[in-house]
Amino acid sequence: MSIHTLIRKIPRALGWTRHSTYLMSAFVLTIGLIVYIWWPLAEEVLAYIDWNGPWWRYFDWLLVGIWLAMSLLIMAGADLRKDLWIVTVGLFGGLAIESWGTQTEIWWYYTAERPPLWIIPAWPIAALSIDRLVRLSNRFPIPKFPIYRLVYWIIFPVFYALMLSFVWPTLDKSFTVLTLILVALLILTPTDYRIAVLTFAAGAGLGYFLELWGTTRACWTYYTLQAPPLFAVLAHGMAAVAFWRAMLLLQRAWKKITTPRAPARPDKAQPNRPPRH
Repeated sequence: MSIHTLIRKIPRALGWTRHSTYLMSAFVLTIGLIVYIWWPLAEEVLAYIDWNGPWWRYFDWLLVGIWLAMSLLIMAGADLRKDLWIVTVGLFGGLAIESWGTQTEIWWYYTAERPPLWIIPAWPIAALSIDRLVRLSNRFPIPKFPIYRLVYWIIFPVFYALMLSFVWPTLDKSFTVLTLILVALLILTPTDYRIAVLTFAAGAGLGYFLELWGTTRACWTYYTLQAPPLFAVLAHGMAAVAFWRAMLLLQRAWKKITTPRAPARPDKAQPNRPPRH
């Protein structure tokens, strides 16, 4: 097999599309802008590496692995028409979540920003990665037994109880109360049990590595000082479900707005009938 043939087969095997190039270009541009605008933060990260010695011992392989995995995921089956919705919801949803957490001091960043803008782009990138993981898991056969309904009503109430316990010290904050109400509404109004469970699992799985990196590097810290707390890991799953549900609502609303209404049909003229005698 020639190198040219191999190069052509690899993107096809990974599910890359024409839109994958556009998405990766936007991804690299975003990372470049973050590094350029917040260069002092990048300098702090690079300062931990002893480039004159065994640099590989201090190099952040976990961070590189996370971003490499997400880079490959977001390019798989890229479709800008759908991905634009995911990016939009992830961007504003991530901003809302970061604002809630930092304003209530459930967690804080080492830069003391509330919230730091440089962390917001990570949310839509993670949302795209989770979407790809859910699509991949959808290829497996669906069991006849309604297992997803059962699993749903186990993991989501358990998560809510864990969330209530974790955010209890901030229950006097209106931001926390609104968050609890929103999560309760999402849990009590399921739409697709299978997609909800798969999305939660994918979000929590990716969230574990993100939280492991952030808390062990002291990039952000939770008030419990756990690295990471179980709630934070599972909260990524709940956030992914919330983003998915929000995207469905926005798409439905957009369809109603953009779909032209059918013109009213004129009443057919009734034929004149002779009067009955």
